[in-house]
Amino acid sequence: MNNKLVILSIAALSLTACKKEAPKQDGAKPYPVVNVEAKNIVGYQTFPATIQGRVNNDVRAKIQGYITQVLVDEGQYVTKGQPLFRLETNILTENAAAAKAGIGAAESTIAASQAAVNAAQVEVNKLKPLVAKNIISDVQLQTAQANLAQAKAQLQQSMAAKQQASANYKGVAANIEYSIIRAPISGVIGKLPLKVGSLVGPTDQTALTTISDTSQLFAYFSMNEKEYFDFLEKSPGSTMSEKIKNLPMVELQLANGSIYSEKGRIEAITGQIDATTGTIQFRVAFNNPQKLLSNGNSGSIRLPKTYDNVLVVPESATYEQQGIVYVYKVEKDTAKNVVINVIDRIDNMALIKSGVNKGETIVAAGIGGLKSGTPIKKQPVKMDSLVQSIKPKF
Repeated sequence: MNNKLVILSIAALSLTACKKEAPKQDGAKPYPVVNVEAKNIVGYQTFPATIQGRVNNDVRAKIQGYITQVLVDEGQYVTKGQPLFRLETNILTENAAAAKAGIGAAESTIAASQAAVNAAQVEVNKLKPLVAKNIISDVQLQTAQANLAQAKAQLQQSMAAKQQASANYKGVAANIEYSIIRAPISGVIGKLPLKVGSLVGPTDQTALTTISDTSQLFAYFSMNEKEYFDFLEKSPGSTMSEKIKNLPMVELQLANGSIYSEKGRIEAITGQIDATTGTIQFRVAFNNPQKLLSNGNSGSIRLPKTYDNVLVVPESATYEQQGIVYVYKVEKDTAKNVVINVIDRIDNMALIKSGVNKGETIVAAGIGGLKSGTPIKKQPVKMDSLVQSIKPKF
């Protein structure tokens, strides 16, 4: 019995010795880390924009009539003066023929009146020497002179009648010309809401179509009052015209997310707040050499913001609690959370004003379960490869 107790005691001591001699397991987990860098960063403010042609001209009929021909199609490019529509001209043609006949009748009347003037003048010329020689009385000469004056008055009336007939003909001819509705400017045809057989006129509320000059386009966007004053403070120049002149070129992001190949320039700012929306409107001019953009397109204006030599960290390295942003700075293989002041977030990077210094090491990603004071194993990664690997989620 005593021998058994001795054996058990020795076994217990051996197990205790084994436990004491077993190596401790290291609890530090590996985390990717990066060094804080200073970069030159270009970011963009985006504003929804509507796009309009440089000139948008409504096409309307100058006379009333039925459309007999539509000579163009929607989206077609037309040149100034090109026929677009034809209106019926049957009545106008009849009126033109009648007006032309009126000119002929007036010319015949003028010829007769001129003949009467000539005859009356001959009579006056014949009587004047006879009166001078007292062969005939002065009464006959006065009568002849009165007839001459009357003939001349009739001639004037005939000539006035011809002028009126000519004016009537010109008016009818102009209406016939107006029956061919031509393009007032060169540009692209918009919608064609009215078809052959539609009755149109100069007082119609609906235009026959709209022609847009899209060789250059205007994009309109708005800023609220705060954005506007921030914009003015950061724009170089002492006057509004100087600020506009010094503004950088802007980009247009199309509805499909692509960036338009031509850059634009801000040309005008209304300078007056819209009482309804509380915004101020900007106008940007874009060239459109390939005619890819059209009147009515939409998109977003990208206004560049440049940061020179600014501290950056990956956005994946930051987290927020109660409106305060933190990163985990690594000191002696231990992660410690520190408060940072973020001034902007661009391309998966947080731009830092204060809280960390250039060259300091921070935990780059996977910080969801990390706590301040936790030991870690550093696994250095490159910041550029890290931020470029982050895909946007929609």
